[in-house]
Amino acid sequence: MSQVNQVKLGAEFIADTPHRVSHDRCLWEARMRRDRTASRIPEWEEMRALASQIKLHTLSHLDSYLSRFEEKLTANGIHVHWAEDAEAHNRIVYEIFRSHGVKTVTKGKSMLMDECGMREYLSERGIDIYEADLGERIQQLDNQRPSHIVMPAIHKLRGDVARLFADKLGSDPDIDDPHYLNSVMREHMRKHYINADAGMSGVNFGVAETGTIVVATNEGNADISANVPPLYVASMGIEKLIPRQSDLALFIRLLSRSALGFDITQYTSHYTRPRHGQEMHLVIVDNGRSARLGSQYYEVLKCIRCGACMNTCPVFRRTSGLSYDAPYMGPIGIVLQPSYDLHRYARLPYSCTHCGSCMNVCPVKVPIPHYVFLWRTEIVERGEDELMHRTEETAMALALRNSTNLSHAERLGLWALRNLPKSLLESRLNPWATHHTNPEPPQETFRQYYKRTTKK
Repeated sequence: MSQVNQVKLGAEFIADTPHRVSHDRCLWEARMRRDRTASRIPEWEEMRALASQIKLHTLSHLDSYLSRFEEKLTANGIHVHWAEDAEAHNRIVYEIFRSHGVKTVTKGKSMLMDECGMREYLSERGIDIYEADLGERIQQLDNQRPSHIVMPAIHKLRGDVARLFADKLGSDPDIDDPHYLNSVMREHMRKHYINADAGMSGVNFGVAETGTIVVATNEGNADISANVPPLYVASMGIEKLIPRQSDLALFIRLLSRSALGFDITQYTSHYTRPRHGQEMHLVIVDNGRSARLGSQYYEVLKCIRCGACMNTCPVFRRTSGLSYDAPYMGPIGIVLQPSYDLHRYARLPYSCTHCGSCMNVCPVKVPIPHYVFLWRTEIVERGEDELMHRTEETAMALALRNSTNLSHAERLGLWALRNLPKSLLESRLNPWATHHTNPEPPQETFRQYYKRTTKK
């Protein structure tokens, strides 16, 4: 599979000024709300440090906590399944549905299910999946992957949604009022909620002490999918575990404030057992997480999927999540996706300005900037870097080997700026010149100037 070229895909979004400006503004507003709400909590930094410590502790004792979690889940009447990889997850879910004669499913938001390609897998086997989250359903109708892990359709304008709904749902294309568009979606989804054979959702947190799974949403879609159908199936990565019920309040306080700048999500639902007359299953998924836990990138498993790193990232805000062409995008994506397929996602770690803002806002202190450097090193060592980068690095290594080489390189560069034709200097061979004008070259290098003006 070819490598994802985030620079090229991002350039297409940058050229679309209305969408770029709206996307940048909306995400920066979320970042500013996050800062304001965090500033009202004197212990905010202590909360971040404590959350990081709890996650590290859990990851260090993950085997025992997972065993305890399974015991509690089983005692609570929840069927537990273990999936080693994405294929196993999808097969388990399909077998559950097949044994119950399921044909239609409403699904709450789940990055894990997107990671596993579950919707496509089930669709190929005759099971219709209807995304219950508004943004996810918009993206599903438009045959696009989510562009943000919290706000899946944030890259779209209201007019885009109005035209999409008109084409797919028969609404008025000239009305882009959010209330009207929401009402169209409610009417469209209501029949699917009522008639669904099963419901699904992801999991924000699993509590080992009680066997509880916690799902946070702002629309209540997960609650409908979990409570209305007679069969409920949830999927959870092994890293979503926390030890105790008393730990949960800390993470709930951090999650919504970091994601959207709100004090709490509209719905924070706790599921400890199936409702009366319902059957409930939980699929606990590894899919490379154990290998990641044993690697130098283990702290990426602390991530609680709040999206704060995306809201603050200058690259993500201006290029959109679609440019990453991956289930996980933005800062967390560029250090997570290479662990799934290094060749395909080898360019993503270079989509970073090293501003460090992602780690500054991360509620559990995932060291994303550090991991960017580690991935770049590994990409070069494993020969997955671009030929142009390798050539440039080889040339720079030669130039920086000693002061004599550097002096020669400076003089050569200055000669080139003064003598090479403008058509060459501002050609496609110099991408920097696409949006910049080359400066007027000086008559001498700094070394030459220093030698000429400094007294012996």
